Amino acid sequence: MITVLARHSSVRVVPRHGSPSTTAVVDGVLDRTTRPLLRDGLLALAAESADGLLADIENLEIRDPALIGVFALVALRVAEWPAVPFALVTGRDDQRAMLAGQSVPVYPDAGTAEAALKRPDRRRAGRMAARTSARARGFVRGVCDRWRVPELAEDAELIATEFVENVLRHTDSVPRLGLVLRRGTLTVEVADESARPAVVREGLDPTETGLGLRMVAKVAKTWGSSRRRSGGKTVWAVLRRG
Repeated sequence: MITVLARHSSVRVVPRHGSPSTTAVVDGVLDRTTRPLLRDGLLALAAESADGLLADIENLEIRDPALIGVFALVALRVAEWPAVPFALVTGRDDQRAMLAGQSVPVYPDAGTAEAALKRPDRRRAGRMAARTSARARGFVRGVCDRWRVPELAEDAELIATEFVENVLRHTDSVPRLGLVLRRGTLTVEVADESARPAVVREGLDPTETGLGLRMVAKVAKTWGSSRRRSGGKTVWAVLRRG
């Protein structure tokens, strides 16, 4: 059964299952109105993809070649988080010519793209229900010890505490905490059921619990808030290993 992820009068992003990577079939029209919908639809799919995202754009009408840069933007965001490979699929020469020079690999068909994608080498600690920030810190400390990256534990605990506290203060959902270790980075992820993005507050009330997203921004290589296809969002931060 095919489920429509994002729908608009002139663009659709439809996930197609059955391959190791998530494949998004994109059709309709890319114009200035639909560009944000296309971007957000692809990013939402990438947020829940474990092994990669392919976007089949062969049936997409691109009215303004200047807008083709939306795919490079998606590639840049996906490289930060969830750090899975992203590629385009099209057999059309006109589209391939427009994409020349863009920082996105393009393949003639999904099979070729699947064979060429480099799978990320990583370890993932399954998400746990973090009903308190203390429980979140204990989980982070234990995983960092197990993965032999104790030097990252303090900053990872700080990030997990702030993300979990934000969910508990500002939503009615239970935060779900996860860690991902790659060769050069450790990522802290907290998912919740609220679509409201995490933002840096202009000021921090000293009576509030938590150190604020400003502290997260200081210690993390990069951080962000991404919508999830199934609803809600994931807030994530990436720490650089030594």
